[in-house]
Amino acid sequence: MPTSDEIFDSVKEILIDALACDDDEVTSDATLVGDLGAESIDFLDIVFNLEQNFSIEIPRSELFPEDILTNDEFVSDGNVTEAGLAALGERMPFIDLSTFSSNPRVQDFGNLMTVGDLCKYIEGKTS
Repeated sequence: MPTSDEIFDSVKEILIDALACDDDEVTSDATLVGDLGAESIDFLDIVFNLEQNFSIEIPRSELFPEDILTNDEFVSDGNVTEAGLAALGERMPFIDLSTFSSNPRVQDFGNLMTVGDLCKYIEGKTS
């Protein structure tokens, strides 16, 4: 089982390669989309490399909850409902939803995941 530092270092290298970003840009608090510029096509490469590097399987729904964010049961007027926030929290316990909860616009969800969140996810998968 890799240590937290080993996971961060590996994730950082994968992100630098996939996103062509600078070493100093990849911090625990950097958001994958907003700060590092990840786009949907980049996530395919990132997920593939994470799976290979850590010998894990990453189901799409664990990192990309489109089924929640596009479901009328969980979204109303472009905002995630309380039920939707609960579903996201259950599915993605590695992400801090507290700030998002105060203004839960669906369009902002993609900019929520940080490098640190991704590392927490990997830690959970490898433990």
